[in-house]
Amino acid sequence: MSELYLIQFDLQFFSPQEGPGGEKTEAATPKRLSDARKKGQVAKSKELTNAFGLMALFVTLKVFVGFVGSNLINIFKWTYQNRMPDFVESQRDGVSVQAFISLIFPVILRMLLILAPFLIAGVMVCILGEIVQVGWQVSAEPMKPNLNKMNPINGFKRIFSKKSIFELIKSILKVGIIFWVAYNTLKDRAGTLFILYDINLKGAIALVGDIVIDTGLKISLLYFVIGLMDYIYQKRKFNEDMKMTKQEVKDEFKDTEGDPQIKQKQRQKMQEVSQRRMMQSVPDADVVITNPTHIAVALKYDSNESTAPIVVAKGEDYVANKIKEVAKENGILITENKPLARALYATVDIGQEIPPELYEAVAEILALVYNSRNLV
Repeated sequence: MSELYLIQFDLQFFSPQEGPGGEKTEAATPKRLSDARKKGQVAKSKELTNAFGLMALFVTLKVFVGFVGSNLINIFKWTYQNRMPDFVESQRDGVSVQAFISLIFPVILRMLLILAPFLIAGVMVCILGEIVQVGWQVSAEPMKPNLNKMNPINGFKRIFSKKSIFELIKSILKVGIIFWVAYNTLKDRAGTLFILYDINLKGAIALVGDIVIDTGLKISLLYFVIGLMDYIYQKRKFNEDMKMTKQEVKDEFKDTEGDPQIKQKQRQKMQEVSQRRMMQSVPDADVVITNPTHIAVALKYDSNESTAPIVVAKGEDYVANKIKEVAKENGILITENKPLARALYATVDIGQEIPPELYEAVAEILALVYNSRNLV
């Protein structure tokens, strides 16, 4: 009796894995895109590049078709009229490798000269196609060996991935378009092909070249449309693949900008140091002007050091109370002037001179200070 064996497959095995921190819902940050670009990971379509190259090939062929035809005829004439009789005559007892090379090598050189415009145009257009898509970026990262690519499990996943299915559909579409365009073009030109028997070699080459160029340009245009659609798909797929989880965004921010908690502690320490230095300057002040409870501004004036009084300390609430405490401990006059205290606090930074519009109000207070000192 036959037995039935059931094998369980976990479909989650084939699903895309979420990154650390949950689902990838956040758009890629500029740093992530920049790092990916340095590694050679960019949104580009090979089909679009190939379409550029194919189009360049047939456009160049259309421009140089006369050049190609005349040179091919010249090569045949040169070979069979000048070299072949001497070659056959000298090799009656057998063809040596050296003699064969001496015959074929000049032909190869002439063929390379014919192909040169096509090779140059193809290389230049392919490079230009890459630059148009992703800009200029040279990276050796894609050439480095990657052991993950040799992993059979990862390879099995890639076989049944969306990308593989899309590439299969795209390949079928390309082959179908090529056959469809070639068939329709040759069907329309079928009557023309029969005159090949009645025309000379130059005319035959020109006719065949015209048919090939016409077919190639049509294929190139349709291939370009496929490449453009593929580029849009690759762009969207790349943006999806580059998405980040909320945790990845937070971690990147910590790496680039620093931990917010640490930065907060650093700011607090800097404020404490700044306040400590400011409080050390309060005993040198001539007067402290208050709001009276919320704001305190300490001023110092030395005609040998500055042309106007300088703010040596200022603060609100807790800091204002500390300034007043230090001022009392050092016998510095504390006076109340709400408008002046607010104006000084809002417009003058620590270590700066007061503006001219406050000279008169501050001068009156300093006069009281100097009078009180003289009375003492």
